[in-house]
Amino acid sequence: MRTSPLFMAFLYFALGFAFTYIAAQSAAETIWNAMTIILAMIATLNIAVSIRLFNLHNKIKNSKKK
Repeated sequence: MRTSPLFMAFLYFALGFAFTYIAAQSAAETIWNAMTIILAMIATLNIAVSIRLFNLHNKIKNSKKK
């Protein structure tokens, strides 16, 4: 059984949101510490993957219409 790109996109977006929240909570005095930057980078990658999966879902949906 294959997983749909739309489900995976929602999953990656939720992970990106969770990492963003954790990064915001870990910023005590300043945001320029290593842990905050690493968490923000992981969140960015997760959100970028979710955008690509949303686009893939739309391309698959449009190709099935034709």
